Amino acid sequence: MREALFIKRNKDRWLKDQHTPIEDADETASEFTQLVDDLSYAKTFYPHSKITRYLNARASKAYMNIYQNRKEEHSRIKEFWTFTVPLTVRKHHGVLLFCAVFFISFFITGFYSAQHDETFVREMLGDSYVNMTEENIENGKPFGVYAEGGAFLMWMGIMINNLFVAFGYFAQGLLLCIPLLSSLLTEGIRLGAFEQMFFAKGLGMHSVLTVFIHGTLEISAIIIAGAAGIVLGKSWLFPGTGKRSAAFMHGAKEGAIILASLIPVFIVAAFFEGFITRYYTMPWWLSSTILLLSAAYITWYYIIYPVRQHRQTEKKEIM
Repeated sequence: MREALFIKRNKDRWLKDQHTPIEDADETASEFTQLVDDLSYAKTFYPHSKITRYLNARASKAYMNIYQNRKEEHSRIKEFWTFTVPLTVRKHHGVLLFCAVFFISFFITGFYSAQHDETFVREMLGDSYVNMTEENIENGKPFGVYAEGGAFLMWMGIMINNLFVAFGYFAQGLLLCIPLLSSLLTEGIRLGAFEQMFFAKGLGMHSVLTVFIHGTLEISAIIIAGAAGIVLGKSWLFPGTGKRSAAFMHGAKEGAIILASLIPVFIVAAFFEGFITRYYTMPWWLSSTILLLSAAYITWYYIIYPVRQHRQTEKKEIM
């Protein structure tokens, strides 16, 4: 069957099902079965067509509605972490990649600039912080700043501050994403300059093994929060063929899901900074283990697991 005839025969039913809410469970199941049949046919005969992508999106939405509304023994909270978050993240992997590359590029820029301009570190971090760090290095306590104050208060203060920063990044997505990209740029440069300050003193690896005990989770979460803000801003700037308001609400929901998934990450990162990083004289294998486990979690939950869940969902749609 030619694609035009296939569309003509089924268009009215697709549009009716799309714009008319179905309350009856049997009708919902019937609609989903028909969509899957149409999708299978389209994938076979028109694999690269827009209609195939359209049917795939419709079938995915129908599947999610059935999956989320059916009675399960496990809780909705478990569904959120095992289903909703991974599929939402997978949908926006391109945005996550862009933010990661953007941040790393300016981290390298900051590191290189500080390496070739002695005044750059002070411009980015401030004289007081640099003077305090140099004094700590001279006193044999290069990371003494992490041992100041009570661990619990430090944990709570850092956690609240990082959450505010993350929510701020998300809100900046409304402003054409320009302030958001500027914030990511600045943070990348500052971190690069910060690390070069220790590398210049011969403390580079010690710095990595100390700062990235908490920094692996914290920096990753900041980048992902930036991606959530871009998801929000992108939905407003590029609504597609639908209404701008509907696209914005959808983007806000998906950005909020990604942002919500970061709350435990910020809590754990702040805990590490408040209670563990202060023991920067710990054996290198212990700090390396914490760092690698943190990196493994981010890689698994925000890259590998979403891809796996997406593939499983596609298989169920075709069956």
